[in-house]
This record gives sequence, C-alpha cells and structure tokens, in this order.
Amino acid sequence: MVVLAEKGVRAEAEAKAKLKASYTKFIDESNPVAKDTAGRELIRSIFGNDSIAEDPVR
Repeated sequence: MVVLAEKGVRAEAEAKAKLKASYTKFIDESNPVAKDTAGRELIRSIFGNDSIAEDPVR
C-alpha cells in the first residue's frame, strides 16, 4: 500500500514538473510557429495527450 502511494506522489510530482516546464517554454517563446507548438504541448500537459484533435488537412 505504501509503495502504491509513493508511486502516486512521484507521478504527481513528475506531472507538475512537466506542466511547469511546458508553461515556461510557452511564455518564453517569441517565434509564432514555435509558440504554437509550445502551446499545444502546454494544452496536452494540462488535459492529456488526446486533448487536441489533429487537422487531417494540414
């Protein structure tokens, strides 16, 4: 039971670190194309990998 709780705490910390890194990258980016990519990464880190539907036309 303790091991499972430790895994949960570790996973939460990793997710928080990924969110902070994605946010910082988005805020610091000035190139519009790279900012779009960073914004998509930020949205995925908040809502999950399947949160943005890919445009099949692109």
